[in-house]
Amino acid sequence: MAEPSSPGSPQCLLIYDGRCRMCVTAKNGLERLSPEREDVRMIPYQSEEAQRVLGPRYHGDRPEVAFLVDRDGTIASGLDAFLPLLPGLKGGRLLSRLFTLPLVKPLGYWLYRLVAQHRYKLFGEVPLQRH
Repeated sequence: MAEPSSPGSPQCLLIYDGRCRMCVTAKNGLERLSPEREDVRMIPYQSEEAQRVLGPRYHGDRPEVAFLVDRDGTIASGLDAFLPLLPGLKGGRLLSRLFTLPLVKPLGYWLYRLVAQHRYKLFGEVPLQRH
């Protein structure tokens, strides 16, 4: 399989926190909402592949945010990692349009940071599943 971060690769790579209960649940939900989607592959941050792909952006065992590595190697993080995925989900086009309204995106960034900071306290931790 081609490296997801290499130019011309057929897939983007969503890197999520594999120990965060909310993150794993969201990943499973994304897979259920778009099971036929083959342009995005999801891997836990706690994998060797994530460490290799993120390079200097990899900082230990628990990430501060999720990452989306585009086909050209561009890395988006936090809320920006999820916005490009919205149009491919059921109801995602409408949600994507909402983020174009004034104040919605800044509120989304603030809410993402708040939840990301406290996700282990709010949702708990799960054992890391190796693929």
